[in-house]
Amino acid sequence: MLAVFDKTVAKCPEALQSPHSGTVTALKDGCLTKNFGSEHPGSVTVNLGSAGLIAYSLDKQNPYLPRLFAVVDDIFCLFEGHINNVPALKQQYGLNKTANEVIIIIEAYRTLRDRGPYPADQVVRDLQGKFAFILYDNSSKATFIASDADGSVPFFWGTDSEGYLILSDNSQIVQQGCGKSFAPFPKGCFFTTSGGLRSFEHPLNELKPVPRVDSSGEVCGATFKVDAETKKETGMPRVGSSYNWSSNY
Repeated sequence: MLAVFDKTVAKCPEALQSPHSGTVTALKDGCLTKNFGSEHPGSVTVNLGSAGLIAYSLDKQNPYLPRLFAVVDDIFCLFEGHINNVPALKQQYGLNKTANEVIIIIEAYRTLRDRGPYPADQVVRDLQGKFAFILYDNSSKATFIASDADGSVPFFWGTDSEGYLILSDNSQIVQQGCGKSFAPFPKGCFFTTSGGLRSFEHPLNELKPVPRVDSSGEVCGATFKVDAETKKETGMPRVGSSYNWSSNY
């Protein structure tokens, strides 16, 4: 799976930007999507206009970590992995028996966006299994991205010289689009357009960037660790059913 988002919908942490990446641009001449397509025959690319793009393929997938893609009411979602507690989540979100993991993620996000009964960190924490997902809501221009607590699914992110955020389960694809400004997506964390990167395991703690250094001694993006010394403000406000989580979280 692959996603490229403009900084207006997904502004990446500054710590991901390496001073040694030069002028790598992810969308120049469509090279990144062409490379993705050549590595994954039969891939499908969805143009999101000025917001960016997402691409998806069933090629070369791990049978134990299958990829899923769905679009519901202008909400696009790429999912990789599996969730163990699907029956309980179907009941929680009022979904029918045919709903799979990607539909559960979309409905969980939509519930957050429209009603917000639980904090976002709890919603992700309630997902038991091995997973990574990328969600984009075209109606509110919002993203919702996460990786499980163990980082079980290969998942990488980075930024190019124009500030685009690139995400993929293929590290080579991310490196092609970002140069040295990339890293594994932090396990146990989620990212939103308005809230940035947060830990769902330790939602009250700040995340501290730790520079990655490659074999040549150059900075290569950053990893993010929970800072046990710093706390952030708790919870999020509730303003009734009209409260829009996606633009205020």
